[in-house]
Amino acid sequence: LLAQDTDGELDEYWNRVSTAVRTGNLEAYRATCHQDGVLISGKAKKSELLSQALIRWGKEFADTRSGKLQADVKFRFSERIMGKDTAHEKGIFLYSSKKKGEEWKKDYVHFEALLVKKGGDWKILMEFQKSSATPKEWESLAK
Repeated sequence: LLAQDTDGELDEYWNRVSTAVRTGNLEAYRATCHQDGVLISGKAKKSELLSQALIRWGKEFADTRSGKLQADVKFRFSERIMGKDTAHEKGIFLYSSKKKGEEWKKDYVHFEALLVKKGGDWKILMEFQKSSATPKEWESLAK
């Protein structure tokens, strides 16, 4: 099922995304996005530039960086189709967040991502957050 990602470049890309979320590093997250990247929300039935979404998410990144919030994101894939400088991936991500004194909130989301390799770096061109997923669906995908 996994494509010829022998050098693990895409796994490394998703690790960079996770680290940026976990550390509240908005600039590191922005560096994983194509400048014309698009975010599509299946739940909200809307589409916007990732650069606009990053403005909206800025407070959560700042709160994470300052310690007011703990956040994490993990990815599991059901399909990875790669070319030399393009990739289309399908799977589920688990976004977890916790405010001081509260329980962890977990969001499981079916998603698709379209990535391009620019100057040796992978960048997300399209992130389609399709619909909610269940913990059981998450568990069914390989780690």
